[in-house]
Amino acid sequence: MHDVLAVACGSLVGFSLALIGGGGSILAMPLLLYVVGLRDPHLAIGTSALAVSLNAFANLLPHARAGHVRWRAAFVFAAAGVVGAYLGSSLGKIIDGQRLLTLFALLMLVIATLMLRGRHHYDSAGQPRRYMFHRLGVIGLGAGGLAGFFGIGGGFLIVPGLLFGSGMSIIEAVGTSLFCVGAFGMTAALNYAWSGWVAWPVAWEFVAGGIAGGWLGSWGAHKLAGMRGALSMLFALVIVAVGLFMLAKSLLL
Repeated sequence: MHDVLAVACGSLVGFSLALIGGGGSILAMPLLLYVVGLRDPHLAIGTSALAVSLNAFANLLPHARAGHVRWRAAFVFAAAGVVGAYLGSSLGKIIDGQRLLTLFALLMLVIATLMLRGRHHYDSAGQPRRYMFHRLGVIGLGAGGLAGFFGIGGGFLIVPGLLFGSGMSIIEAVGTSLFCVGAFGMTAALNYAWSGWVAWPVAWEFVAGGIAGGWLGSWGAHKLAGMRGALSMLFALVIVAVGLFMLAKSLLL
């Protein structure tokens, strides 16, 4: 039953990653703690970071085949972001976990507000403007630092960062973000693994389930991309729901 739960939870994580480019780590940590049964929050963070990273790389393939990945933007964003992810995860390991949850819930609500206010101003042509690439490195460094600090892959930070730092469309930001989620998550996972905070068997089970869920999520993302504003609205609403839930949990404890 333990193995079945891990695979099922991984499917949910992969579905979220492929559908909206994020949410995997937000789902993975509570699932590992309250469903799979890991007791140590640091162990759950390290394990979820590894599982989400590998799922992101696996689910990158269908988006790449569909032409939804802007590779130059991905490399610029990720190269700067992994430096930030390492520094952020090193700091996050020494901070109280409950404080991290509260701060991240507030950050998610801010990001959702920005997404809802600015979703009509994105360039739907999917052609990144060259002058914006200079900003991607700075934004990537900040997103990677925050992702590493909170012990997540960072899709909720990366997708808005790609949208605000380039002219790509929402579906391209989702596809491109998976490469960055994988890079940031792997950086944080290796940092946590160095401290012995990765449950390797559970991580592999998460990955196995995530691959199946990811292919379904990729199909859903492609369908929603044809509806005006639907994907960005869904993304923002998921952020609001999860952020409010996390904030309520942290304040009630």
